[in-house]
This record gives sequence, C-alpha cells and structure tokens, in this order.
Amino acid sequence: MNKVILMGRLTRDPEIRYSQAEQSMAVARYTLAVDRRFRRDGDQQTADFINCVAFGRQGEFAEKYLRKGMKIAVTGRIQTGSYTNREGQKVYTTDVIVEEHEFAESKAASESNSGFAPMDRPSPGVAAGDGFMNIPDGIDEELPFN
Repeated sequence: MNKVILMGRLTRDPEIRYSQAEQSMAVARYTLAVDRRFRRDGDQQTADFINCVAFGRQGEFAEKYLRKGMKIAVTGRIQTGSYTNREGQKVYTTDVIVEEHEFAESKAASESNSGFAPMDRPSPGVAAGDGFMNIPDGIDEELPFN
C-alpha cells in the first residue's frame, strides 16, 4: 500500500501549469514544510520540505485557494522518478502525488500566521481563531454537561 498523510505549511505559492493535451489539465507543484516531531542531537533542521504535485481539479483548487504560509493537510501517494539533466547527470526525484488537500486552520489564523513561527496562545477567556473560547487551566468548577 502506498499512502501518505502530511500536515504542514506551504513554503511558497503553488506553481501552476496546464498540460498541452486536447483537454488541458492543471498541474500544481508546491512544497510543504512538515515539522519533525523530535530533534536529533546536532541536527539543526526541524522540518522536512516535501514536494507535492496535484493534477486536475486538485491542481485548480491549489491555484485558486492555496498561498504561501497556509497550513494544509494532504493525502496522496509517493512517486519516484528520474531524468537526465543538461549536464548528462541522472537526477532522482521523489514527489507526493496529491489525492486530496484541505485547510488545516481557519482563514483568520492563517492570515495572522503568515510566517512559519507558531501562533501565540490566546489568553484564557478570549475566543481563539476557531471561534471557541479557551478554558483556563486549574478551573475548579464542574463543566455544565456530563
């Protein structure tokens, strides 16, 4: 089985091209910065940069809605390939072929988090970007439901 699930931020706006076939098809290419869960000793890199390719309707969605810095979730499959560059060297590629991609945070949170730094945590009692109020730590009262 070849199945990939990723969540990360776009490092740049998707690059869109259209095929030259009889019925042209959108082909979107973008790179996701996916945070690593653990840091190894001496390793400065905290994210992996994964190339993704979306075809057809998924490519059109990427062109219309995806922008640099947005956090998205992607499902797809890994595809490897190779080609010979202009210098005659063989180059190997690994891409995620996107089957689905969707937003992983609200539009307001995405706009306020244009870089890759984590968002500041809102103070207790203030509505978060998702519209829900944060419950303060150490609350002694029982919540009004069972």
